[in-house]
Amino acid sequence: MEFFKPSDGKNTSNIERFESGNGQNNWSDEKKLIKALAKGDEEAYRYLYRTYAPKIGALVKSFLGSDDIDDVIQEVFLRVYKGIKKFRGDSKLSTWIYKIAMNVCNNLYKKLKNNSILTDFEEGSSDEEYNEYHYQLSSEEDIKEEFSAEIVSRKIKEALDKLSPEDRALLYMKEVDGLTYAEIGKILDKPEGTIKSKLHYIKKQLKSFLGEALGDEQEEL
Repeated sequence: MEFFKPSDGKNTSNIERFESGNGQNNWSDEKKLIKALAKGDEEAYRYLYRTYAPKIGALVKSFLGSDDIDDVIQEVFLRVYKGIKKFRGDSKLSTWIYKIAMNVCNNLYKKLKNNSILTDFEEGSSDEEYNEYHYQLSSEEDIKEEFSAEIVSRKIKEALDKLSPEDRALLYMKEVDGLTYAEIGKILDKPEGTIKSKLHYIKKQLKSFLGEALGDEQEEL
C-alpha cells in the first residue's frame, strides 16, 4: 500500500496523504475494523492512520526524545500492515499497535546507541534563530518573563531526559494518553503491580530531578 512507503522528502506529509480519504464507514466496531484491515481495505487503513498516527507519534517522541519521528511512525504502520492477519484479538487493537511501536522504538534505540549517534538524534533541530528573532520583537519585561519560562521548560526537559526511554514512554502512556495499568502491562509484558510500582518510582525520580534542576533557576536569572 502506498500509504506506508518511506518518506520521499516532499512537503506533503504521510499523515496528510492518509487524511485525504474521508470514507463513509463507521469503524467504531473494532472487530469489523480488524476484519477490514485483514482484507486490505484502504479506507480502513486511512481510518487507522488518522486515529493512531498522532498517538504513536507522541509515544515515539517521548521514548526517543526527538521530533524526527516520521520514518519511525511509518515503520510501525508497516508492521501493523504486515501483521494484522495474524492478530487474533487476544488484546485490544490499540494495545497491539502500542506494543509494536515500543518494539520498533527499542530496536531503533539499541541501533542508534550501538552506532554512537544517539546524542545527535536526540538533540533534534535548533530553535536559536527563532528565539533570537522573537526576542528582538519583545519588550524588556516580556523578555524577562519568557526567558524565565524558557529556563523552567528547559529544566523539565533535562529532567525527563535523565529518565530511561522506557520510563519516559511509560509516563506518557499513563499520564498523558490515559492508559490503564493493565493496558500498559500488556504492552510492556509486565504485571500490573510492577507497572504501578515502576510509575511510582518514576514520579519520585522525576520530582527529585526537577527539584535539583529548578533549584538553580534563580542563579541563571
